[in-house]
Amino acid sequence: MVKRIKWFLLFLPFAVYCQESQETTEVKEIKALVINAQTDEPLESVHVINLNEVVGTITNEEGEFTISAAVNDTLYFSYLGFKSQKIRVTNDMFKFKDTKISLTELAYALEEVIVTPYQLTGYLEIDVKNLPLNDSYQYSISGLSVGYEAGSKSPSAVTKVLGAILNPADLLRNLFGKQPNQMRKLRKIKEEDEIRDLLATKFDREVLMELLQIEKIDIQDILTNCNYSKSFITTANDLQILDAISSCYEEFKVLNRKK
Repeated sequence: MVKRIKWFLLFLPFAVYCQESQETTEVKEIKALVINAQTDEPLESVHVINLNEVVGTITNEEGEFTISAAVNDTLYFSYLGFKSQKIRVTNDMFKFKDTKISLTELAYALEEVIVTPYQLTGYLEIDVKNLPLNDSYQYSISGLSVGYEAGSKSPSAVTKVLGAILNPADLLRNLFGKQPNQMRKLRKIKEEDEIRDLLATKFDREVLMELLQIEKIDIQDILTNCNYSKSFITTANDLQILDAISSCYEEFKVLNRKK
């Protein structure tokens, strides 16, 4: 009888450890409240993203939200006019239902803005010619489902496009291969309506960098080597950038498979 008790005590710590480990990785729902740090007022329509599970939601009129998460997941909060914030999920957030997340308002320093008129005449045919035009051209290649931007129209532009398409062993290999697990998130991100809605309003690449765990320069390099124009890279919203990276990545996988 004594021996059995000793064996039980020996395996007890292991059993407790396994139970704690299982609880730690279990995905459950978190309910919390988002407030203004200055006024303590609830914030409505704050975007909340679980960067690990790639799921998103928004706060209701009372500033409340519910999202699936596990301990140690990272929640990302984004709201126009407020500083974005990341919160690590803890056990206490599941145990207590009164968790509050405070967001701080951003202070913007307004600079002098000089407006240059286009000298419109009121005649449509003349005014259209005076407006600045986007000089980036997109080329369509037979057999491929997407077009490719190559900047200004020139004989070398087509060669540039074909070179990138037919030679996948370039910078794309290093960029896509550097974070393969993060790149697999592309499809999951595109399926989440709340995340797509947020990306459609963003132009700073901040959310994309958090979701894909890559630097802003990597995003620029990916799109540049996929022959997207500089004007597109600098002016597109984050949702357009996501779709461009996704198309580029899918094309890269097809070409790399054929190699």
